[in-house]
Parts: sequence; C-alpha cells; structure tokens
Amino acid sequence: METSTGTGAPGQLGPKAKSEKPAVKKWYIVHTYSGQEGRAKKALLERAKTMGFEEKFDEVLVPEESVVEMVGGQKRTSKRKFFPGYIIVHMELNDETWHVVKGTPKITGFVGNATDPPSISDEEVARMTQRIKEGAVKPKPLIRFDEGENVRVTTGPFANFSGFVDEVMHDKEKLRVMVQVFGRATPVVLDYSNVEKA
Repeated sequence: METSTGTGAPGQLGPKAKSEKPAVKKWYIVHTYSGQEGRAKKALLERAKTMGFEEKFDEVLVPEESVVEMVGGQKRTSKRKFFPGYIIVHMELNDETWHVVKGTPKITGFVGNATDPPSISDEEVARMTQRIKEGAVKPKPLIRFDEGENVRVTTGPFANFSGFVDEVMHDKEKLRVMVQVFGRATPVVLDYSNVEKA
C-alpha cells in the first residue's frame, strides 16, 4: 500500500498519483526578520520564479493598516504592520516548495511545526484582508488618549481651546473633552483627529 507524508514531492506516489486528489494551495504563516517583511515577500516570489515553482505560489500578504499620526500639528497617514515579523503565503506545500521558502533570504521559516506547518483558514485570511481594506478607507488614529489628560482642540468651533479628557470612547474613536469656555468647563464630544495632546 502506497503512503504519503503530505509534504512529498510531486510524482512521489508513482503512476497512481494522477488518480489522487489534486494538490491544493493553502495559507501558511511565515516568519521573517522584523522590519524586512516587504523584502522577504519580494525575495520569496523571485526565488520561486527562478527555481521554476512560480505556479505553486499565489498571493503573499504583508498585513498592514493605515494609521494617522500627528506630526508638528499636521495629520500624517502612514502604514503600520499589525503582524510585525510575519507574512501570509498562499502556496502548495510539498518538499520542494518547503525548501524554496526556507532558503529565502530574510525568512527564518514557517510558524508552527517546522517540518509540517499548519495552514490557516480562508476565513481567517478574509478577516485580515477586511481589516486592511477598512484601514485604507478610514485610517486608524495611532495616538491614544487617557482620561484626565490635557489636550488642545485643533479644528472646528473650539479650535485652540484647551481642556482635559473626561471620557474616552474607543469604539467610536471619540473623546468627551471638558473645554474651558469663559472660565467654565463645558463638555464637548470630539473625534480623535480634532485634538492633540497639550
């Protein structure tokens, strides 16, 4: 009776291999050097092409989100990886493609079992890509605020007024700020992007 380890090279099963289920591409998490995710992705795709395994690899994702930073009083949108040191690879895993990944510069190996790494589901990847899309449409503020913290309003009718944070509404990305108006503390609800740390 012929057996397979699940990671054997194509054709390992002999003439009956054609009657077996076709190889299926799955998603795998691959560990990279931190800060080198983009270069690792490029190097992996180039290595796969050079070695003749380009068709065994589909997408390589570097999960990242857009964040808004306040720099010198100006809003600046930048990218931040939400899985630093990892990339997500859609590939057909066998002995040969395993070595393609392991031998790629900037990559240290698969996450999980070193010789038979577990795959992640399409649903999990879909959640990641949805988060990426949402971040592209509505960048996430990078600055976090705490209750009692002093802030200054930067835009709107209360621009240049100072106050302190009375309540942080993380889910809505809003703050209730007690602003000093004519010597009295007045509660004002503002977006994160409307204030800066004093």
